[in-house]
Amino acid sequence: MRQLFPVTDMTAPAADREWSLDALADAYAYPEGVGGAGVGGGDGAAREGSWLRANMVSSLDGAGQHEGRSQPLSSETDMRIFGVLRGLADVVVVGAETVRLEGYRPARAREAFAARRAAAGQGPAPVIAVVSASLNLDFSLPLFTEPLTPTLVLTGATAPAERIAAARAAGAVVLTAGDGPGVEPARAVAALAERGLRRQLTEGGPRLLGQFVAAGVLDELCLTVSPTMTAGDAQRIAGGPSVAVPTRFQVASVLEQDGFLFTRYRRI
Repeated sequence: MRQLFPVTDMTAPAADREWSLDALADAYAYPEGVGGAGVGGGDGAAREGSWLRANMVSSLDGAGQHEGRSQPLSSETDMRIFGVLRGLADVVVVGAETVRLEGYRPARAREAFAARRAAAGQGPAPVIAVVSASLNLDFSLPLFTEPLTPTLVLTGATAPAERIAAARAAGAVVLTAGDGPGVEPARAVAALAERGLRRQLTEGGPRLLGQFVAAGVLDELCLTVSPTMTAGDAQRIAGGPSVAVPTRFQVASVLEQDGFLFTRYRRI
């Protein structure tokens, strides 16, 4: 792996070897101060002690998935970074459709991140938080019945009562983050932060990411550019409502391995 940006004295020596998990964790560390309440300075989200980043993959022609799944666009290194981002997060926020399509399971504790997480005051693995208006989920899945920490379900105040009861019976914790049936992105971010889950990571899907972007609450995008072309009509990484003025991000880092670009952008 080689670091293309920012250029440092260590870039060249790192080009001919695989980066360790510790090196990747340092490269993808959350901004200083994130994780504690009332931190001053920096971005608005960091001042509140929380930070929402997204991790997505896209083909060269803009597809965010192939035949409904992101895995065909991925690589071994992409999955290593996927694991590192989870290893750094307090919570992984994901849409209900992505849970169904990608076969989500509980996050697992990994020894490689145990000391780092303990030093940051984190549990052994990130919490999974599922965003769903209808709660049309299979609550018998291991995601709900076998997590290290109870899975969270974010929904609206008017969600079906019987589905809320089913979620709670399975062991999930239901959080209200909207006055209607759906979830309001800013309230979802705040509800998680109030539970001490301030290092936030979303893995999509595209509709959920689009909602975070439109609401102006996405702080960072970790985007893998896959050296693949899919054609077809696959959805891009963010969909849903549009913004009046495109949101500007600036590049924070770029890594390359086997033709894949692992980019990181932060909101200006």
